[in-house]
Amino acid sequence: MSARDATGESARSSGALPLAARVFAQLADGRFHSGEALAEALGVSRGAVWKAVRALRDSGATVHAVPNRGYRLPQAGEPLAAEQILSRLPEGARGAVRHLQTLWQTDSTNSVLLGRPNPPFGQSDVVLAEHQSAGRGRRGRAWLAPPGGAICLSLSWSFREVPPDLGALSLAVGVCVLRALRDTGLAAQLKWPNDILVQRHKLGGILIELRAESAGPACVVIGIGLNAALGEPLLRQIAALGLPATDLASAGVTVSRNVLAAALVAQVLQGLQDFERSALRPFIDEWRAADALRGAQVDVQSAAGTVHGIARGIDLHGALLIETTQGVRRFISGEVTVRPAQ
Repeated sequence: MSARDATGESARSSGALPLAARVFAQLADGRFHSGEALAEALGVSRGAVWKAVRALRDSGATVHAVPNRGYRLPQAGEPLAAEQILSRLPEGARGAVRHLQTLWQTDSTNSVLLGRPNPPFGQSDVVLAEHQSAGRGRRGRAWLAPPGGAICLSLSWSFREVPPDLGALSLAVGVCVLRALRDTGLAAQLKWPNDILVQRHKLGGILIELRAESAGPACVVIGIGLNAALGEPLLRQIAALGLPATDLASAGVTVSRNVLAAALVAQVLQGLQDFERSALRPFIDEWRAADALRGAQVDVQSAAGTVHGIARGIDLHGALLIETTQGVRRFISGEVTVRPAQ
């Protein structure tokens, strides 16, 4: 497939958008818009605009309303647009994208792709959403992201056979995310096995789901969530759950989500090809340099119980190495918590 054969479809071109999405697009410049002006621009009543604003707030968006001035979003930001993302992809990456779609809302971008046929070898399908009603993190945790507040992206890819170290793929994708963030100047770190951190706060995460046949081809759906501008109320809500989070806006990063989405797609597509050839080897030095756990006192919870020790990095197969009083132990799965400083 050549670059020009790749297709992109934005929510606005795939059918009638809900009024909330159209109001969101009008407010994306961060300026005040009166209810009257919005109603006139969208061809609806002021009451309908008010209901759309309420729907945006119900979905987690912060919308300021000031008498005699109107409504505005606290931060400007362009809506996700498939055509803009595709246009920013390098030629090689664009040629590997069979279809790229942006949605206003879905339950989960991973679920969308898991419900579709596997892409052919060497090709990828990509879905992004402004808002997920049932976004998932690891271990079934909810991923909270209001409209415009994050990049919620999933990408599907078919391997001819299951790679021997497939469990290490999330580590390779983590490196790809850091590469995509490089131009922003953000000093992010990686927490085994799939978190992106900034100053010990979670900026994003990776969720990989596998659909495979016995001794045959395998399709992975890679979900990437990056917090862009969640807003203080939602950041406080997440912190109350015991999971301190941050976003690009709080880190002082101003970047177009479409530009960053294109960088993520390009880096992950290249990374998948490298992983298929050489597993974790092309990524391990960068991963170790960004390791947020190395040298920390940690607890690792796994099916066998909880182990305390000192994190000593990862091996070439992606296993976490923990130095314990009984020696170094390897973990290929588990939940890691940094112990408070004594």
